[in-house]
Amino acid sequence: MASLFNQRIGKLLPVALVLILIFTAFGGASAQDQVNLRMTVWDLATTPYWQALVDAYTAQNPNVTIELVDIASAEYQNVVNVMLSGGDDVDVITVKDIPGYSGMLTRGQIIPLNDYIKTANIDLSLYSGAAEELTYEGSIYALPFRSDIWILYYNKAIFDAASLPYPTNDMTWTEFEALARKLTTGSGADKIYGAHFHTWRSTVQLPTVQDGKNIVIAEDYSFMAPTYNMVTSMQHDGIIMDYGELKAGNIHYSGPFKNGQVAMLPMGSWFIGSLIAAQNKGEFDFPWGIATYPHPDGVKAGTTAGTLTSLAINKASKNQDAAFRFIQFYSSVEGAKVLASLGNLPAIRTPEVLEVFAAVSGVPAEAQTALQTTTVRLELPMHPNVGSYEQILNEEHELIMTGSVSVEDGIAEINRRVAELPK
Repeated sequence: MASLFNQRIGKLLPVALVLILIFTAFGGASAQDQVNLRMTVWDLATTPYWQALVDAYTAQNPNVTIELVDIASAEYQNVVNVMLSGGDDVDVITVKDIPGYSGMLTRGQIIPLNDYIKTANIDLSLYSGAAEELTYEGSIYALPFRSDIWILYYNKAIFDAASLPYPTNDMTWTEFEALARKLTTGSGADKIYGAHFHTWRSTVQLPTVQDGKNIVIAEDYSFMAPTYNMVTSMQHDGIIMDYGELKAGNIHYSGPFKNGQVAMLPMGSWFIGSLIAAQNKGEFDFPWGIATYPHPDGVKAGTTAGTLTSLAINKASKNQDAAFRFIQFYSSVEGAKVLASLGNLPAIRTPEVLEVFAAVSGVPAEAQTALQTTTVRLELPMHPNVGSYEQILNEEHELIMTGSVSVEDGIAEINRRVAELPK
């Protein structure tokens, strides 16, 4: 009896082993492969691409769930710093700007991606130099997925009412100011401002570095005086809205433009997608267009400033391999097409990607020429103390724009304060 039992067991064992293997491959493994990632973002409700890219990735990878940790744009980097310093294990960090990137990198809060990039055989040349901007001492700690440039938005209805030609792709800042003065009309609630400068220091300071002779990490900032004089003069004469009122009211730059209050708005290309979405929702109905960013006299047309938005992996993440696979998709040609389909400019701008962008309903017909550039200056270069420089520039910018100090005294104070920073 025992012999017969052993024979039967012997015949059943291979079958049992096969069943176990099948269960492991299709049941047990899928449970093990289930991954939950967390990613920091800002302004989730008004930025359609965050969820769109997540949906595109999870559609291909149903075993992955991704939670978007939404943080207010104005507080984003401060909140992320607190999270990382406190040991939060959020997996993917959206890197908003170079100061934030530099800080996280030097504090050892994000990991180098060189080995991942090499193993995945990622061609960094697709990013047209953006990857090099993120490289520090031979290592890259983030992959870019957006590379926005500064352009000029304009309200065609205001230009038509004034019987003035639309801005060209070769307009100097001198011509911009003259045009803004012609377009300013009315008073009170009916006033139309010829232009709008948002409260960011970059709206005034970026034109000062377009010539390539200076960068915002400097020792002497006297090169900024002409542009500050232009903008404060426009503010004094009511050509642009008052900085103090904008700041006190926490007024987003989109409001005055969508409300039809301003004729021209220098702003980043990221605003294209938001404007299209807002117009589709019926938030405004006037025709609008875009032109190349104005340039200083003597500087070639198409010279602008740019920003990089990238993705890094938290050193405390427990899912670093899965996080990189997600980042790889996000910053790939496939991810770029998702971004482009929503009216956003991705870091990868191959002809096939730009074709997707141009086909988006609502993208102005002028886009294909207005978005062509000759030179793109990085808003902020990599520097160990870039955060300290930016803090000084932000603080003194506010004092100058509120009239608390003169342009001359404000720049003198910038020079004094940066001279005290570690070199």
